[in-house]
Amino acid sequence: MEKKLEAFARLLKIMDELREQCPWDRKQTFQSLRNLTIEETYELADAILANDTEEMKEEIGDLMLHMVFYAKIADEQKAFDIADSLNHVCDKLVKRHPHIYGDVKVENEEDVKKNWEQLKLQEGKKSVLSGVPNSLPAMVKAYRMQDKTKQVGFEWENSEQVWEKVEEEMAEFKETLNEDMSQERKEEEFGDILFSLVNFARFQGIDPETALERINRKFKKRFEYIEAHAPKELTDMSLEEMDALWNEAKGKK
Repeated sequence: MEKKLEAFARLLKIMDELREQCPWDRKQTFQSLRNLTIEETYELADAILANDTEEMKEEIGDLMLHMVFYAKIADEQKAFDIADSLNHVCDKLVKRHPHIYGDVKVENEEDVKKNWEQLKLQEGKKSVLSGVPNSLPAMVKAYRMQDKTKQVGFEWENSEQVWEKVEEEMAEFKETLNEDMSQERKEEEFGDILFSLVNFARFQGIDPETALERINRKFKKRFEYIEAHAPKELTDMSLEEMDALWNEAKGKK
């Protein structure tokens, strides 16, 4: 524990020095750091997906720096400091874990999640969905909303029902292709398919965002194989020729 506290104190000290002495660090604001923080978050997400612990170590440090940076700016504005942020999350964790710090009994993870959502509502949250950021990627947001509404009982009984909903939405989308529907209507019906597929994935214990990203990476690797082994310009190749290289790429590990 002492080693960890020393490392955190070192980061705080360096942040103070940079904010005072470095022209770039002095110039930064909440707004200027925002996009950089998003970028760092995605870099950590990439490292997690690759199961690269060395890269994860580095990216966690980068994100920690950003958190300390925001708190430093807030401290300068006399809004709050890093201690306020840390104490706030500690107080929240204690309050939302009454099965650890109180006398509430739970049977499993689902009980914990239900208690968490109920406690949030008791704290004044107006909606179960209020904690889902508007700027989340659409697929992640769909999964999070479904998971949260589940905690208050808004949930299908089994995966068979969910798959029936998928088939129903696919049929409705197909109808829009056979009729003179607007592009907006087609997008809406296609969105219904995606939303229901995310729900089915959740019932199967599949993270749809991770699943799609794995396929994105596989597609990228195989297409880059085509580019690297193409005997001529891709624009001069037939689909059959490219498909043959694609099948070669599938056989590579």
